[in-house]
Amino acid sequence: MDTEPCVVQIAGSDPAQMALAAAMVVDLGAQIVDINMGCPAKKVCNRQAGSALLQDERLVRAILERVVAAVNAPVTLKIRTGADPDHRNGVVIAKLAEESGVQALAVHGRTRACRFRGEAEYETISRIKAAVEIPVIANGDIRTSEKSLEVLRLSSADALMIGRGAQGRPWLFRELNHYYATGESIAPLEKIDVRDIMLNHLDDLYQFYGERTGVRVARKHLTWYCADLKNSAEFRSKVVRVESASEQLRLTRNFFRLLVEEGLVAA
Repeated sequence: MDTEPCVVQIAGSDPAQMALAAAMVVDLGAQIVDINMGCPAKKVCNRQAGSALLQDERLVRAILERVVAAVNAPVTLKIRTGADPDHRNGVVIAKLAEESGVQALAVHGRTRACRFRGEAEYETISRIKAAVEIPVIANGDIRTSEKSLEVLRLSSADALMIGRGAQGRPWLFRELNHYYATGESIAPLEKIDVRDIMLNHLDDLYQFYGERTGVRVARKHLTWYCADLKNSAEFRSKVVRVESASEQLRLTRNFFRLLVEEGLVAA
């Protein structure tokens, strides 16, 4: 059985189309509909979608009300703190969301204009949390156990959302859970465990996308893994250029075999 709940995120700028999309994904099995008003990518914002919507509060309300009314499932929302540092209207958007029936809100601690530059700030998330009753989830620059506790303290959020911090380090959540439970850092994964996670991830990608596309999608994930692996430059250079799943798997196995033989620290 697939992991539940099944959450599908939708993005767009037309209230009627967004409502239709929400209804369609629920019919197909989505248990939660998440609305993307946080993406800063140009290809999204150029269509007045994603975080570009934050500058049009009337349109935000229209989209939220139409989507909530269109489905018999919880609707959640992802936003940024505002359009730019001089127009942080996250509190206003959060109140609109709550009034429209949105049931939870995730907030990235940067504005649209900031994209991913600089450091995330959590004061605005704290003000949003104080302004609404629905759960607020803090997002942005959460890469360590210590930082996760700091973000919870600074934002007063109900939960954390971790994105880029887990790229190439999916075991981050294991580290966080252990830290919360014990107050201590967990021992680093053994090389063989890192290897097995990577190999299983690659297999999943090939099965989901098919070999041709899976190999290409795997390249970015392998690059992220290598950022956290010592002595991986040569391996990374080779593994992102091959065209077959079997060759990606072979190179990955050989890389870790050499690490063990040479006694190098992998993670």
